[in-house]
Amino acid sequence: MQTRSKFFDDMSQLMTNAMGVAQGAKDEAETAFNSMVDRWLADRDFVTREEFDAVRAMAQKAREENEALKARLDALEAAAKPE
Repeated sequence: MQTRSKFFDDMSQLMTNAMGVAQGAKDEAETAFNSMVDRWLADRDFVTREEFDAVRAMAQKAREENEALKARLDALEAAAKPE
């Protein structure tokens, strides 16, 4: 029967702990970087994707309303023409 050495058990535990610390540091660095990028973008008055999509939807609705009004106006003009 082979027993594990205390040295290898300690090394294994140390590596496991080190990986946990490295993952935590990675998550913290990503959060800090994302925060920095968000601040930089806000300082430059860039719009968010949500704001852009909202304005695009409003513009699309306005185009559709304009097309409907144009069709209605064309029909009214055609009906008003003397024959």
